[in-house]
Amino acid sequence: MSAGTDLLVDAFGRIREVVEEVVSGLGPGELAERPGGGEGNSICWLVWHLTRVQDDHIADAAGTEQVWTAQGWAKRFGLPFPAGSTGYGHSRKDVAAVRDLTARQLTGYHTAVHDTTVDYVATLQVKDLERVIDSSWDPPVTLAVRLISVIADDLQHAGQAAYVRGLLGHRGRV
Repeated sequence: MSAGTDLLVDAFGRIREVVEEVVSGLGPGELAERPGGGEGNSICWLVWHLTRVQDDHIADAAGTEQVWTAQGWAKRFGLPFPAGSTGYGHSRKDVAAVRDLTARQLTGYHTAVHDTTVDYVATLQVKDLERVIDSSWDPPVTLAVRLISVIADDLQHAGQAAYVRGLLGHRGRV
């Protein structure tokens, strides 16, 4: 690994730490509770979504199948969405459908995605980070930009999940 990939691995590790702390000790009902009069995003949906986005984007960059389908997480979660759904563009009704999941399921899936992410990032060289992976944008998106985008998005959603946990009255180290 290079210094650049070490930093990426560290950043993805920070996301994993927050996810584990946020869901720790919560039951399915607490994980699915929606703030804002039942209209906001639940911890359950936020953690599922951030993990799905990371899984989708890393698999695309690596040219591999997503952990969601390859390791059977889609079947284990049993959500009423197509296997390729990441939560992007979900309605309030869709958000409400992400429930009845356990902290163990959420952290299990997230850990599997994290491990796959770290394994992939550890193989990268600096020249790999400069590779254009999406030319539909101006400027075109490089692998480095995509990875930083995933990290930024995931940290925002993990922070939102921590905020929701605080609203539930479960303060602590989160």
